[in-house]
Amino acid sequence: MTGITTLDLVVLVVYLAGITAWGMWLGRGQEGGRDYFLGGRDLPWPAVMLSVVATETSTLTFLSVPGVAYFGTMGFLQLTFGYLVGRVGIALLLLPRYYRGKLSTAYQLLEERFGRGTRRFTSGIFMVTRLLADSVRLFATAIPLALITGWPYWVSILVIGLLTLAYTYFGGIRAVVWIDVAQMVLYVVGAVAAAVLLESLLPGGWGGALASAADAGKLQVVDTALDFGRPYTLWAGVFGGAFITMASHGADQLVVQRLLTTRSLRSGQRALVGSGVLVMGQFLVFLLLGLGLWSLYGGQEIARPDEVFARFIVDRMPPGLAGLLIAGVFAAAMSSLSSSLNSLSSAVAYDFVAPAAGVDRDDPRLLPVGRWATLVWAGLLVGGAVLFIPLSRDAAAVEVALGAASMTYGGLLGGFALALFVPTADSREAVVGMAAGVGAVAAVWTFARDAVAWPWFAVLGTAITLAVGWGLARLSPGRGTEAGSAPRGEGEPS
Repeated sequence: MTGITTLDLVVLVVYLAGITAWGMWLGRGQEGGRDYFLGGRDLPWPAVMLSVVATETSTLTFLSVPGVAYFGTMGFLQLTFGYLVGRVGIALLLLPRYYRGKLSTAYQLLEERFGRGTRRFTSGIFMVTRLLADSVRLFATAIPLALITGWPYWVSILVIGLLTLAYTYFGGIRAVVWIDVAQMVLYVVGAVAAAVLLESLLPGGWGGALASAADAGKLQVVDTALDFGRPYTLWAGVFGGAFITMASHGADQLVVQRLLTTRSLRSGQRALVGSGVLVMGQFLVFLLLGLGLWSLYGGQEIARPDEVFARFIVDRMPPGLAGLLIAGVFAAAMSSLSSSLNSLSSAVAYDFVAPAAGVDRDDPRLLPVGRWATLVWAGLLVGGAVLFIPLSRDAAAVEVALGAASMTYGGLLGGFALALFVPTADSREAVVGMAAGVGAVAAVWTFARDAVAWPWFAVLGTAITLAVGWGLARLSPGRGTEAGSAPRGEGEPS
């Protein structure tokens, strides 16, 4: 055991101070909501692509995914097959609609189709989703900090929350994207460094570790069993992963906001599809790290799946390199948290405040609104992360976070599907359908989690939302084929 040295702490402190100061500097010269939330729509697509990857993988990839392979197999990789399929679908179906309308949030598209009430309803669902899922992500960040410092988890959560808040509050989306790029590079370098170190620590190197994993059946990637209760099968990966991604990257403001910062539709499509390829590579690397750790520790029991890689960093990494890896953990976490803060504040400003006040997205008054909303959401996310502490022992945080997000994703995606493919549906039917989809999946999560695994939640929620919305439209008397093509009695889109 090497422990954490003074050099490691110096590396970590320098990184945290530097990245926070840089993010605050990037926010200079902002004049209104378009600058703060959309980066002036002038960000290069490679940077946005890396930001998307950093946002969606975050600490859960860095810490939890190795734990998934440590306690299981490589089957988690099947989800990435669906992730890529879903991205292609969004690039072809939804992104052209977003760019054609020059929208500010994902939910403005639903206002143009169903009215302002539906926009607010779906934006509210997004807020609940992000609060649930990203509170778990923030908790996962506290694990290595608590191991290093001996602080309670709640203190660790508060520290990382305050540091991320500083540059997000001042820097806006431009700071978030560019710091995401730097942070992704850092944590990928850290993962590669860990893999190189494992080669020297493992008996027989990586060849011996993979041979042992193969003998134990841990190298299995594809599982063709048709069992809805198992999360890592080919069918759950392709269909469940595709629906999760179509919702998270096409109907969730967290990612849609990034795509809207690019200079053109083609740029947004390149950033989106390219991120799918990169995510596949990332999951593969971190799952392999989990197998290497399983071989190194002999498969011994560890309290939390999320602690496997964190303990390796603290116990086995040499001075300086441990500090780099710990900085990588913080980089992954801060990229996700900053993205959530800015997207949540943009939803407040554009979906609620701007329409109510009758101002457009470039109005300078939206800048202070966004910053105040950022402060409020930071407090809620930190509080949610603290509440997750006693619930964190039974599953990897990545599975809890994805399950919580998937609980509402089906309703969101179903609402967009109604807007695109059911011309007879109106606002009432869209809202009732989405509520039914989210409610049904929440009931499954609560009462039948063993029967239906979380990758199927988005599929189930989408199907129920579509069925209820379409069925109500069919039952409405006197409805013409073009009914519902415009919002009724809910005001003009902002």
